[in-house]
Amino acid sequence: MTEFFPEVKKVKYEGPKSKNPLAFKHYNPKEKVLGKTMADHLRFAVCYWHSFKGLGADQFGANTILRSYNVASDPMQKAEQTMQAAFEFFGKLGVNYWCFHDRDIAPEADNLAETNKRLDQIVKLAKKLQKDTGIKCLWGTTNAFSHPRFMAGAGTNPNPHVFAYAASQIKKAMEITKELGGEGYVFWGGREGYDTLLNTDLGRELDHMALLLHLAVDHKKKIGFKGQLYIEPKPKEPTKHQYDFDAGNCFAFLQKYDLVPHFKMNIEANHATLAGHTFHHELAFSAANGILGSVDANRGDLLLGWDTDQFPTDLYDTVLAMYIILKSGGFTTGGLNFDAHVRRQSIDNVDLFYAHVGAMDAFARGLKIASKMLKDKVLDKVIQKRYAGWDTPLGKQIESGKMDFVKLEKYILEKGEPKLQSGRQELLENILNEYI
Repeated sequence: MTEFFPEVKKVKYEGPKSKNPLAFKHYNPKEKVLGKTMADHLRFAVCYWHSFKGLGADQFGANTILRSYNVASDPMQKAEQTMQAAFEFFGKLGVNYWCFHDRDIAPEADNLAETNKRLDQIVKLAKKLQKDTGIKCLWGTTNAFSHPRFMAGAGTNPNPHVFAYAASQIKKAMEITKELGGEGYVFWGGREGYDTLLNTDLGRELDHMALLLHLAVDHKKKIGFKGQLYIEPKPKEPTKHQYDFDAGNCFAFLQKYDLVPHFKMNIEANHATLAGHTFHHELAFSAANGILGSVDANRGDLLLGWDTDQFPTDLYDTVLAMYIILKSGGFTTGGLNFDAHVRRQSIDNVDLFYAHVGAMDAFARGLKIASKMLKDKVLDKVIQKRYAGWDTPLGKQIESGKMDFVKLEKYILEKGEPKLQSGRQELLENILNEYI
């Protein structure tokens, strides 16, 4: 079999003192943290689209990256070689999972029936490669945003014919995800939004989006798919406003349309920053509401206003992310999927390895630091003290609903002005720095 990444044999753990750029300094998959191995905590996955289909193009220029698996003239030969290259990469990197879009693993044909045949052909190969390597599918999804038919959305399109096409495409994508043993299925509304309200019936579009998701829930039950369904929030780009703006917006949508029991969030770091939030915030909100499911691990450039999808190497992000994930009980579904691509100038095969190795090490360090913070209860103690008033008779009476406005006013008239207390933000930031 052709070797597509001959520059790399196998990435191994060599420890913090290693100078080898193709070795893990911190990610030791068998090392136990809080009673579980790093591999089980982090559940790393490589995304198919950016890592193997992203070739350096951006909105101002064409591809800059040449990969040996991507040169065949026949589209299906190219698809098969790309799949073989992907599993070679997964194995050499040492991850246990991968994620995919339907249109990335198999090219679209002239009609849906022929497209589905192409998918079946590639899925057969992927299934064999999974069996041969032991690598599993974390989740699948559909690309219902790239083709011109979806220029005005998929589930929210003003044309019911397009809605029907999107539903048909999602049906097949869910079925092949099940066939590959996928542990989840993601809905990412790439164009589910609007550019102008002058031509948009916003209420009707939201109703149609909810209808599509209910149909997906019904089909999941029909085919016996046991995986978790996810919504991936994203605020903008390419549309002016997308309906899945952030975790809070998505949660309100799920509540309104009785979909909460069926969906969790797939939180992406770069989408959080585009929404004006932090990665930490989106994870914390989801955890607080019981909807944290999986993570697209990347980062954005705060000086740029679009989705740059850079590899996550910021230790503050990885520490705080793992702190929330661990505090909420760890991944019970999903994992850390590297929805990131190498930079346009990082054109060599080995750069793809450097990017993933660095990101995996950053999250391994985040895991170890967060676990120590949890053991020491350093934040818990401060938060407990800050909210101690709610454990007094007054606080307990308010929380239990025994105090109305009249009783609360009487209390204040008797007790007077409350005593101010410090939030200790600077001290906590200093403590966080010490742990990092």
